[in-house]
Amino acid sequence: MRQLVQMLQFALPVVIAIATLEGFVLAVVMRRSYNWRAYFASLADALGRQYIILTFLSLSLAAPAIGFAWSHRLFTVPLDTVVAVAVLVIGQDFSYYWFHRCSHRVRWFWATHAVHHSSNELNFAAAYRFGWTGRLTGVGIFYVPMIWLGFEPGPVFIASALGLLYQFWLHTEWIPKLGWLEYLLNTPSHHRVHHAANPEYIDRNYGGIFIVFDRLFGTFAVERDDLPCRYGLVTPLRSNNPIIIAFHEWAALARDLWRARSWRERLACLIAPPNWRPARPSVAPLAADDPDHAVGTAAPRRETATARIEGKPARAGP
Repeated sequence: MRQLVQMLQFALPVVIAIATLEGFVLAVVMRRSYNWRAYFASLADALGRQYIILTFLSLSLAAPAIGFAWSHRLFTVPLDTVVAVAVLVIGQDFSYYWFHRCSHRVRWFWATHAVHHSSNELNFAAAYRFGWTGRLTGVGIFYVPMIWLGFEPGPVFIASALGLLYQFWLHTEWIPKLGWLEYLLNTPSHHRVHHAANPEYIDRNYGGIFIVFDRLFGTFAVERDDLPCRYGLVTPLRSNNPIIIAFHEWAALARDLWRARSWRERLACLIAPPNWRPARPSVAPLAADDPDHAVGTAAPRRETATARIEGKPARAGP
């Protein structure tokens, strides 16, 4: 276990080096367009998270629940057999599936996860663009059931980190489909679909290491030769400013909370899908200079920069 921790400590410099090499190969050798500004934005996101946020602001909203689950665990599962380790890996990926799905369908979690989808290109540098607010939102809560069942928190989150490391190589366009592995594993082809903003692809393929949970729960979509992927958010984010990338969806969420007319609407802003907007009845004619309403009509459904919903054109928002 200690060796795995040491390996993970060196993982970020290694993946950054690989992403840099990919950028030079694509731009210099293959003469393809490569967005170096987006590369440096992803680099700033990763370095800021690793060496500032996780070092000085490591508060986790899920920490009390994790501690409670371990203190009141049903069993204690020793990781001294191949079967126990296999259950840990599969259980981690099952937990990740639901974390990832909720990160697209619950706006509170989407506010952080939108950062990962903000790159308009899919390459290795986009793989480590995760944002700075993940722990603060309590994403560790999705792993609490495993801990309550008897898996120690340390190995659970090491397995989660290894799952994210596995996904690094999925963020590319130049690796083709991989034959029979496509039926079992999450592959670059499956992950291209996940990062696509096309209505036919949106909010699909949530798996981490395996793709079987998407097949089981109806969220699987195959990459089509006749439908090229368009990457990024539904309404593309054009900025390469790391601060804007990290907080643009939080700012949009704050604006919607401010405009909400009741506590029920405020709650829905937090837990409903990112495209949710309150229904507004028809209103009396308003001033012609009101930008949010048309005279004598209901309030329009406005898009935010982070809209992503399941396969419908009117939608909002690793």
